[in-house]
Amino acid sequence: MPDSTTLQSQYAAQIQSDLDSNVTDREQIAAQITALQEQLSVLENNHALLTTMQQALGDTDTAAPAPGRTAKSTKGAKGAKAAKKTAEASAQRVPQARTAPKSAARTPKKQEQPAARTRATGGPTLRELVAAHLAKSGEPRSAAEITEGLTAAHPDRNIANTVVRNTLENLVAKGQAQRTRQNRSVFYTSPDGATAHASAGAADTEVKKEADAVTPVATA
Repeated sequence: MPDSTTLQSQYAAQIQSDLDSNVTDREQIAAQITALQEQLSVLENNHALLTTMQQALGDTDTAAPAPGRTAKSTKGAKGAKAAKKTAEASAQRVPQARTAPKSAARTPKKQEQPAARTRATGGPTLRELVAAHLAKSGEPRSAAEITEGLTAAHPDRNIANTVVRNTLENLVAKGQAQRTRQNRSVFYTSPDGATAHASAGAADTEVKKEADAVTPVATA
């Protein structure tokens, strides 16, 4: 009976560990899907813009040969009338061809505004902010704590917890951060911070050993 209870507790612990790993993997994949969807939306907007500009440039090319038609129809009264009508039609088309590129040139400014909201001009990237936060804290931090700290420090930026977790995992994969697990929580530290934390723990242990080794002196 005790063996079955121990085996059951081991299975329960293994299942809980697998469930935690599954949740972490789901959050990472969800963050990657969100980033890919944002990239796809930007590409679709750029495609629509380029198509509009191409159509505008195509109208300009078709309108340009119009003056050449007047040179071919200068003989006779009928040719003069036809040339006059062609010149009038070309005169109406030219302003439209000139205004089309201007409207197309103004379109990118409107489409670039959402990207400017997520990152200030010349400002640091989210990866740089996360790495700097880890180096400054000097102790293990969870993804939620890092998100809260960055949101308080940069209220003008929209920082999501899933994106911060994905960024932390990328830093871990590149050796720019370290990940530790305590119970069911995951904490992240910078490589320098983890070394300093371990050195401080070793120093405290050494001081404790020396204090235990000192015996009090008996007074007469």
